Amino acid sequence: MACALSAATAMMPGVCSGLTAADYATDPTYSGGWAAGQNGGYGFGAWSFNGTDPTPAGVYQGMSSSSPIGTSWTLATHSDTTGLANAGRAITGGLLPGQIFSTTIDNPTPSHFFRGFDILFTSGPDNNAGGNNTAALRASVFNYGSTTWGINDAGGSSSTGINQATVAAAGMRFDLTLTSATTYSLTLTPLNGATPYTHSGTLAGPISYVDFRLWDGASGGPNDTANNFGISYMTISVPETSTLAFVGLGFGGLLFFRRRK
Repeated sequence: MACALSAATAMMPGVCSGLTAADYATDPTYSGGWAAGQNGGYGFGAWSFNGTDPTPAGVYQGMSSSSPIGTSWTLATHSDTTGLANAGRAITGGLLPGQIFSTTIDNPTPSHFFRGFDILFTSGPDNNAGGNNTAALRASVFNYGSTTWGINDAGGSSSTGINQATVAAAGMRFDLTLTSATTYSLTLTPLNGATPYTHSGTLAGPISYVDFRLWDGASGGPNDTANNFGISYMTISVPETSTLAFVGLGFGGLLFFRRRK
């Protein structure tokens, strides 16, 4: 079995799952820093920083050890008005029905007009440049009168009610489940205890690539968590119904044994 659980815990849906892809910012691959072409973990393609607009000059991708979500891959920009940090990678074989893409992120604290950050799920094959928001699914904060995370899919746009400041406090877990080839369920869980948000909708296309982008304020460096965007891990999992069935058989066997006695 992929995980060992108590009988009570194992009966909870989604608690035990098999990973088909996983990478963590703590992987030794990134011990010397984060660079394009690196490929830690398994099940994902190499990182691409294409589409980054390094205006003004500076470090736009790095590693942070001081984020509230722990060691993280970190995007940074160096102006309130220009520049874009971009980092993305392929999902080997694409995201399939029944699979769950999970990550934990931390967004900047201050907001700047007409600036923001997003997560794009696309068909690739590379990062979207600034201004290109085409995606099967997009989750974003764009400060044009609102600093709330929004969702864009084939059905249009929806507000999650989760504010940028809420996520900046402790981070947020992001769980995307494909419920069919064209539909999904998305749960955003702030890690400061705020109420999670769940949304179901229709994708605008297939997903085989994930792209993280930041175009926000002036960073003071990789550990400037107030102005940077952090990502601590990425996984793709499939709930293991076989494990739950095994636990069920265990309960059944126990009842049979007690009756025989």
